[in-house]
Amino acid sequence: MTDWLLSIEGTPAGHTAALWLALMAALLHAVFGALQKGRHDPWLTRGAIDFSYCVMAAPFALFVVPWPEPHMWLIFVGVFVIHVIYKSLQAWAYTKGAYTVVYPVVRGTGPLFAVIGAYLIFNERFTLIQWMGVGVLLVGIFGLAIYNLRKLESQRDTLNAALGIAVVTGLFVALYTTYDAYGIRATANPFTFLAWFFMIDGLFMPVVAARRWLKMANPPTLGPLMVRGVFGGIVAFLSFGAIMLATRLDKVGEAAVLRETSTVFAAVIGVVFLKETVGPRRIALMALIAAGAVIVEMGG
Repeated sequence: MTDWLLSIEGTPAGHTAALWLALMAALLHAVFGALQKGRHDPWLTRGAIDFSYCVMAAPFALFVVPWPEPHMWLIFVGVFVIHVIYKSLQAWAYTKGAYTVVYPVVRGTGPLFAVIGAYLIFNERFTLIQWMGVGVLLVGIFGLAIYNLRKLESQRDTLNAALGIAVVTGLFVALYTTYDAYGIRATANPFTFLAWFFMIDGLFMPVVAARRWLKMANPPTLGPLMVRGVFGGIVAFLSFGAIMLATRLDKVGEAAVLRETSTVFAAVIGVVFLKETVGPRRIALMALIAAGAVIVEMGG
């Protein structure tokens, strides 16, 4: 698998593989977001998920993949710090606002800054048509957030805070996207980065979640919480792993934009599983998001 991935890196086959990996990451990231926002406190859910994928990744990191090169340790320190801040902001935003409002704002802010970061770090350039696609996608994403905001009846007193936190979270989405792309390109074996990433990344939030659980007057039962955590851990492997591999195989900016079609999947999940309403205007906005992603892909 490693040899095959390395052989298609930067080739037309690699471009096609990156496309499908980014779209898979979009669907699974929407599932991941719904899991964190769903039944339990977002901090507890994230702690259970991180604990699960840390435990699952540890044997691969320690005994299966080649050990990281010496220069990778400093990169992993940066990865840990950036993701701790991102996850803390994400959980905070979910405690303040509705999923269908917070999620589009986070995902809408991220791709724009990720494209800029890819230009500054990897010297990637978008064509005029691709920038038009980014614009269409952002109009759809932020339009969806505004529409959801206008229709929302609850949490009005905390929505301003939720939106502010969501914007800052989006900035960190862009930061981790570009930084992780740098990290996975800095090692010879991409699976070395992935295994160590998940093991290191899963160390912080379980501690925060455990402290929060112990302080609760009526803490949730651990069994159902950990079942959600194991499922979320598997989704995280597939989602984050897919987008990181996509950024190694092809352009970081394009992968970042395509992943934000997750907002479409998130809206569907919000309706079907979280019982949130939908209408023709939201369908039209979701179509804009998908159209923007298609323009970016076809305009390259």
